[in-house]
Amino acid sequence: MLEAPPTIHSICCIGAGYVGGPTMAVIADRCPHIQVTVVDLNAERIAAWNDADLTRLPVYEPGLDAVVGRARGRNLHFTTEVDAAIAAADMVFLSVNTPTKTRGVGAGQASDLRWIEASARQVAAASQGHTIVVEKSTLPVRTAEAVKAILNGAQGSGGGKTFSVLSNPEFLAEGTAIQDLEGPDRVLIGGEDPAAIDALASVYGHWVAQERILRTNLWSSELSKLTANAFLAQRISSINSIAALCEATGADVREVGRAIGTDSRIGPKFLQAGPGFGGSCFQKDILNLVYLCRHYGLEEAAAYWESVVGLNTWQQQRIARLVVNSLFGTVSGKRLAVLGFAFKADTNDTREAPAIRICRDLIEEGAQLAIVDPKVDAAQIARDLEHSPVSADAAAGSRPLGADGSWLAAGSPIEAARGADAVLILTEWKDYRQIDWASIANVMRRPAWLFDARAVADAAAARAAGLNVWTVGEG
Repeated sequence: MLEAPPTIHSICCIGAGYVGGPTMAVIADRCPHIQVTVVDLNAERIAAWNDADLTRLPVYEPGLDAVVGRARGRNLHFTTEVDAAIAAADMVFLSVNTPTKTRGVGAGQASDLRWIEASARQVAAASQGHTIVVEKSTLPVRTAEAVKAILNGAQGSGGGKTFSVLSNPEFLAEGTAIQDLEGPDRVLIGGEDPAAIDALASVYGHWVAQERILRTNLWSSELSKLTANAFLAQRISSINSIAALCEATGADVREVGRAIGTDSRIGPKFLQAGPGFGGSCFQKDILNLVYLCRHYGLEEAAAYWESVVGLNTWQQQRIARLVVNSLFGTVSGKRLAVLGFAFKADTNDTREAPAIRICRDLIEEGAQLAIVDPKVDAAQIARDLEHSPVSADAAAGSRPLGADGSWLAAGSPIEAARGADAVLILTEWKDYRQIDWASIANVMRRPAWLFDARAVADAAAARAAGLNVWTVGEG
């Protein structure tokens, strides 16, 4: 007789970041009978999740405030009391950060699993009875072996503790995370314990159709997340390579993308040329895939995936060089307005944002940048650029040739453009589709340029206002 899946009454999620917070909010919203507790050692982050002002949540996602507002205080809780939440939970999600290692074996490619190990050890120590442990973080294949080894150590020490380990990777796109959670293409559950798999499937089954809940072994589930991100990133690098060719030959990458996207074998998604991919996952996951391929002696496969990251970096450097070359070979002492700093629209996440490398390159060339973004604050920009902003008064002074590059935070596109030689659009915020280019042009120094790395601006209106216009992928 098949063992009946355990009933889930209480869930604990370790990690209150971009994945843990929104995922648990939707689970709590759709499963009001389950108590969901999100824990994190960062007291400031937990306080932000508990803030009465829902506009101050630490993660910006369209629709997230409404979901949190419905469930928080009812069956959705945020706390720093980690051990108590683990002890009360039937199921614990591990949703902590897994950045790329910066030193030691595999530095620059392998994932740093210190927080996964620390979380597993804390679960082993604090859990009671049978606990289903769910890998939610993006992890290299075979990580579950390490998690199981740690948990088995606690299981063998007595106390009636038992564990099942599942892999349940997230497939969220920042900016549409709530939509992705509420109507997912698929929910992937990998594991070896059918009852535990069924228990997690029953949670998602409250709003996800059964045919969209896929069951695999542990290793296929772990590898599927890396592979999905690698394939999506590869499409971005591919279309950006074609964008450069379009600019050289007179073709238009949007027309090319539309033509190939109508092929049902290819499809239209991720065929929009731009400044390259960013975010917390794509580069990290591809580099991890490169490391794994090399670990197993698959050098040709490693080199292939490594080239995807290399072309992404080249695209960002190419855009910075194009700006310099267009402005008579130098941007030293010139003010450049940068519109958008987040790695994509509808998020405040700047991790691996293309704007970081482009802005750093331009500052290195001596440019005076005025940066504006509707969701990214100056403190975050300063951390990413590793460069403190200058004051508006200092920026308004003389700009001698050969001066060091600098940046300041601007409050609006027109403020950023005042006295500027060029405007760069680096994030596709919808407001940038409706800019009054005549007003922008009136406050710029002539000759003036628009460099649209996202192909969102009204190029005809910008040209009519007297601006020289470069649009990515347009010959």
